[in-house]
Amino acid sequence: MQGADELTSGPGETLQTVGDLIRWGASRLNAAGRHFGHGTDNAADEARVLVFYALALDFDAPDYFYQCRVTGAERQSAIDLIQQRVASGQPTAYLTGEAWFAGLRFEVNENVLVPRSPLAELIANGFAPWCQPAQLHRALDLGTGSGCIAIAMATHIGCRVDATDVSEQALAVAARNVAAHDLDDQVELIQSDVYEQLQGRRYDLIVSNPPYVPADSMATLPDEYGHEPDLALAAGDDGLDIVRRIISGAAEHLNPGGVLVCEVGESAQTVIECYPQLPFEWVDFQRGGDGVFVLRANALTEVVADVG
Repeated sequence: MQGADELTSGPGETLQTVGDLIRWGASRLNAAGRHFGHGTDNAADEARVLVFYALALDFDAPDYFYQCRVTGAERQSAIDLIQQRVASGQPTAYLTGEAWFAGLRFEVNENVLVPRSPLAELIANGFAPWCQPAQLHRALDLGTGSGCIAIAMATHIGCRVDATDVSEQALAVAARNVAAHDLDDQVELIQSDVYEQLQGRRYDLIVSNPPYVPADSMATLPDEYGHEPDLALAAGDDGLDIVRRIISGAAEHLNPGGVLVCEVGESAQTVIECYPQLPFEWVDFQRGGDGVFVLRANALTEVVADVG
C-alpha cells in the first residue's frame, strides 16, 4: 500500500478533484478490509464522509462539487484522514468527533457508541402507531450514551426526557450535546444503573438501545467495534443481562397506556425464547434495521422478573 508521502509527491498529484479523493479512499478502505457499520455500509459512502469532513464540505453540497479541484493542502488533509482510518480501524465518527442521528449532529468519542440505531425512524414517526405524539409528555431513555436518542425525542416530539447512563464519561458527552442543542430545560441527565435512581418516576414511553451483544459474538466483532466501550456492547453470555432488567422493571415506571421500546439486535430470538408469555411486537422498519420490540404496559404487568 502506498503511503501518504508517495501519494502527495507523484501518484497523489493525480487526485485532483473531490471525486478523485473519494474514489481513491474507497479503494484503500476496501483493500484494507475495513468494516462499515457505524453510519455507512459501504466504502464509497465512508470515503465521502472522510473527504467531506477534511474539506469542510456540507453533505448537501451540489453534485458539481465532486468535479471541483482541491488544493495541495486539502488533498493532504483528506489523504491523512483516510490513511488514519485505514491504519487504525477506528470508526470514522471517532476520527471526526461527530456523528449524525435523526438529522441532528452529535459530538462523539470513545466513551460512547457511535449513533446508528434504527430507532431514529421511530422517533421521526413519533413512535406511531404505538403512541400518539401529542400524548407523549414524559419519556425515558435508558443507556443514553451520547444522548442522541433523548435529544432526538425532545427535538422531534417535543416531550420531556429523562436520560440515564451508568457511565460518568458518557454522561459528560451527553451533557455537551444537550447544551449544544439548547435542551437543558427539556432533557435531564441522570447517572443510574438501569432504574436504580428513578424511584417514583413514571413515563409515557421508555426507550432503550442497551448492551445486547452475547459473549461469543463479542469475541468475533470486527476491529472497529473494539474501539467502542465494552460497557455499551457486552451483555453476558446470552446478551440479555441488561434487557432482562429493563423488562422486569418497566411496568413500575410506565404510566397506564405507556409502552416500552427496546433494541435487542441479534439477540431477538433469544428474547422470544426467554419470554414466551410476552406479546412482543417487532418493528418493521422502512429504512433498514431490525431487532426492536415494543411491549405495552398492560402486558408488562404480567412479567415475572426472574425469567430465563
